[in-house]
Amino acid sequence: MDHTNVVSTMPWPAGSVTGIGSMPGTDPAEAAAIVVGELPNLPHLPELPARGLGADVIGRTAGLLVDLAIEVVPSAYRVTARPGVDHRRTIDLMQRDLDAFQEAIDRTAAAPAAVKVQLAGPWTLAAGIELPRGHRVLTDHGALREFTESLAEGLTRHVDEVARRTGRPVVVQLDEPSLPAVLAGALPTPSGLGTVAAVPAPDARDLLAQVVTAARTASSGPVIVHCCAPRPPVALFRAAGADAIALDATLLDGVPAKLADEIGESWDAGCVFLLGVIPSADPERTPTLAEAAAPALRLVDRLGFPRTLLADRAVATPVCGLAGATGTWAKNALRLLTDTGKAFVEPPESW
Repeated sequence: MDHTNVVSTMPWPAGSVTGIGSMPGTDPAEAAAIVVGELPNLPHLPELPARGLGADVIGRTAGLLVDLAIEVVPSAYRVTARPGVDHRRTIDLMQRDLDAFQEAIDRTAAAPAAVKVQLAGPWTLAAGIELPRGHRVLTDHGALREFTESLAEGLTRHVDEVARRTGRPVVVQLDEPSLPAVLAGALPTPSGLGTVAAVPAPDARDLLAQVVTAARTASSGPVIVHCCAPRPPVALFRAAGADAIALDATLLDGVPAKLADEIGESWDAGCVFLLGVIPSADPERTPTLAEAAAPALRLVDRLGFPRTLLADRAVATPVCGLAGATGTWAKNALRLLTDTGKAFVEPPESW
């Protein structure tokens, strides 16, 4: 396959970088200004989980659901009959974030190629919300179907609002950190004495595909599926229609041959990979540019691809969200990220 100019089908130029989602602190205006300033081609709508319940990925996504409401209980989020203070808080936090993001975009000198939004994917959402009796939504087929349909509709409305506010193409990222546990049957039951039955891979694929399709229809752009687990289900994500896959590249040394083959086949088929290479928490010392890029270089070398593939079909990111970082490291991480993206396009001669 000719690896040149494949990324031209994506709404961002070669060498672009982006964040995974979360940022430190509680000030949406400050977070938006940093993200838009440091990630000029593909800024993401910042998430600020330090503000508490309702500001994390499950709460934010639940606030977008249509005709479904959640409340906070000691164990988790739970379905409730009508919107209350907890549900209204999630909506209010999102609106503050959108206001700040819109203002930061309006102030920037050059319009970004696209903006990115992040939502919980259907399996992570259904694993993180309880039914009234305490069981997870994913254990009830009817509730799971209802939540997925509501998520698809809410996602569509959210993309429309972000596009209207920013005037830019919107890229949707679906976060599925819980999917490996869903597939493995590793989620605990309410009693903690057992685990929820494993979901067959074809069922997981089909449900995720519904939301991927809805996201692509809403945005008219590529859809990213993100999972920073050590063994992300890459083949399942591709089968569900993901155009791009975000993963932690620092965890890929020594992965089983099967996963390496899945990554290689996906890359060869035209998939874009968002490669997490920059620490998400303050390191003991700042990595050099060569150290930052090394996981990506080792990956393409192992798979037998030319290193030019990183310019064509890779986007550098932090290994995961930056919520656990200090404000200083968050800024430094994004700056190092930008240098790494440039190096993917024009690598130093010493590499």
